[in-house]
Amino acid sequence: MATEVRKFPSSFGTVRLSRNIILAALLVLASVTVAVSVGAVPVPATTVWGVVLNKLSPDLIETTWSKGRSAIVWDIRFPRVLLALMVGAGLAAVGASLQAVTRNPLADPHLLGISAGGAFGAILALLHTGLFLGLLTVPLLAFAGALVATGLVLAVSNFAQATSADRLILTGVAIYFIIMAAANILIFLGDPRATHTVVFWMLGGLGLAQWSHLIYPLIVLVPCLGWLYLRSADLNAMTIGDETAATLGLNVVRFRLSIFVIGAMITGVMVAFSGIIGFVGLMVPHIARTLVGGDYQRLVPVSALFGGVFVLWADVIARTIMAPEDMPIGIVTGLVGGCSFVWLLRRR
Repeated sequence: MATEVRKFPSSFGTVRLSRNIILAALLVLASVTVAVSVGAVPVPATTVWGVVLNKLSPDLIETTWSKGRSAIVWDIRFPRVLLALMVGAGLAAVGASLQAVTRNPLADPHLLGISAGGAFGAILALLHTGLFLGLLTVPLLAFAGALVATGLVLAVSNFAQATSADRLILTGVAIYFIIMAAANILIFLGDPRATHTVVFWMLGGLGLAQWSHLIYPLIVLVPCLGWLYLRSADLNAMTIGDETAATLGLNVVRFRLSIFVIGAMITGVMVAFSGIIGFVGLMVPHIARTLVGGDYQRLVPVSALFGGVFVLWADVIARTIMAPEDMPIGIVTGLVGGCSFVWLLRRR
């Protein structure tokens, strides 16, 4: 009898986990279908998945749609949808992790100066160096700027012996203002006619999404998310306090710095391909906590899932509210995120 009692919760937990995975898959599938279908040129859902199946296996389904619609679905909207999922998942997971190691509910991926470094690199490419590497020039220089900004934060924090959670954040804020001041100098010295392009990029967007570019955020996101998930127990310990985490055998300073580096890698590559999209890393983890609690074994994957879906729907709104023009996605995430955060403050 005792053995049966011990087995029951395990079996029940497996069933519940399987049900949640199915529900999550259905949510993502429905969101992707709607996101690819709607736009300035509506495409039926049957055509959307018909085009996808035809691209994956040309002999599997008969072609009944025009080449124009096929190009819209496969070459324009589908890469954009996948990039939205990756950007949202990365920013939300980093936000949740930073909130754990800093024990600060307002911690955000852009708080460490990473987004400022990415903006500096993009501005440098758009206004001064030109696209000397083709379409990859902007994301590559933005990514390089994000990594340089992270290196500056770590170097300054080490120089000032500011390795505690609060002082690392203060260091990141200081670096953010310094780099943004340098970026504003670049804008001031650049061609005024190109300022509109710079401002649009800094407000966030997914216009750079192409199949050939998706491999870069993917190869960074997948291993980094896997590492964060495997260290979920350590993230749980960090939420209790440095002293408690240290008594459990965790090197607090080294682990916190490793989270900052992982966060910089993810945020840097996402900013490089999407511009600055705010509020995702700040708001989504709090919404996820209201649903699954504070255990990071559940919070990391759920935050990533909700973050991807949130950015995906924000992009749908940005593409349709002023069609055929694309509103910068950062405006939508700021409005929705700000209102949602006020609602969360009211509840808690």
